[in-house]
Amino acid sequence: MLDLIKLAGQLPGMGAHLQEQAATGRERIERGISLLREAQADFQTLQAHQQTWGDRLIFNHGIPLESLETRVPISPPSQAHTVFATDGSQIAPSHHEIAYCYLINIGRVMLHYGQSLHPLLDHLPEIFYRSEDLYTSRKWGIRTDEWLGYRRTASEAEVLAEMACKWVLPPGAHGHIPNVAMVDGSLVYWFLENLPAEARQQILEPLLGAWQQLRETRIPLIGYISSTRSVEAVHFLRLQACPHDKPDCQSHCLDGETKERKAEFRETLPCQTIEPLRDSTLFEQLLQPGDRSGLWLSQARILNHYPEADQVCFCYLHVGTEVARIEMPRWVAADPQLLDQTLGIVLGQVQKGFGYPVAIAEAHNQAVIRGGDRARFFALLEQQLLKAGLTNVGVSYKETRKRGSVA
Repeated sequence: MLDLIKLAGQLPGMGAHLQEQAATGRERIERGISLLREAQADFQTLQAHQQTWGDRLIFNHGIPLESLETRVPISPPSQAHTVFATDGSQIAPSHHEIAYCYLINIGRVMLHYGQSLHPLLDHLPEIFYRSEDLYTSRKWGIRTDEWLGYRRTASEAEVLAEMACKWVLPPGAHGHIPNVAMVDGSLVYWFLENLPAEARQQILEPLLGAWQQLRETRIPLIGYISSTRSVEAVHFLRLQACPHDKPDCQSHCLDGETKERKAEFRETLPCQTIEPLRDSTLFEQLLQPGDRSGLWLSQARILNHYPEADQVCFCYLHVGTEVARIEMPRWVAADPQLLDQTLGIVLGQVQKGFGYPVAIAEAHNQAVIRGGDRARFFALLEQQLLKAGLTNVGVSYKETRKRGSVA
């Protein structure tokens, strides 16, 4: 049991430490705003530096597509519009269970506003038990439970595109209604960067194929990131903070150092004057509720495998409760009217969801697998195995002991 008396003695020291950190954070924000204004004054020079020395930088930064101090009020959503969203969860495989298999459950939501139409809230479960599902990834050195997460990401995109396009197409009754397809989290699938090419292709091919369907149907895709920790915009300001005439990191800061030494240098580089300031904290000082920041283009390495039209752009949107990072394919960002319409729907979703998009929250609720659901799944699986004539069916002794105490 937690000793609350001992814990209470530590809390005053913790409070003083947090107060000190808060004061340091306020000073860092002021320096960040000042640096951003300096960068705006030298904007063309920084753009030239980025184009010339971008391959010599040791940090990843976003490329601004608009002025650094851009602040655009977003129009309210039209009365009639439709929102699509998906989210997923899974039951991971375990050798201690009745059978070695895994389950992916995709929650899908379709909400209609101002159209007198019934919503869609359901989920699509799929069980994977064949050898090619369970063991193929091992030839690339990828664990089955890790591969399960990658497959779930692709399934979420495929179900989203199928649901949205089936509703909007063929052009007619619903083609003129503003709509948006939303997912929870980033559209930059950086976790696929280090996968072998064949494995990465098996995930990206269906995923980007789903994106293509949305693009061809003109359904804007949005990735909503709450409490974002991104620093891509702050990293661009490092070009302004660099004390050298030419921002050549390889020559000025890392010349002759080993890879182990590079990690040490990155903590003390002279351009890191405002870190660990986050993008959202910086833009919270510049935006009013209902405003978006300027557009940025991400430079994550995984985007080299995306088509040009689907390169990921992002902006920061003050939704009232927080500053959220909004990601979208480049074809959406390139259409100002479509972008404003889409962000207006996003704002409406946040307001209806009391601080978080209601469609994404409902998709999560449809997808989540609770303890009771898991137990019923394996009970149903056991029934089917016994019905098929298998007699040696049951969990391992380890799992049996974990489920009940003998003490």
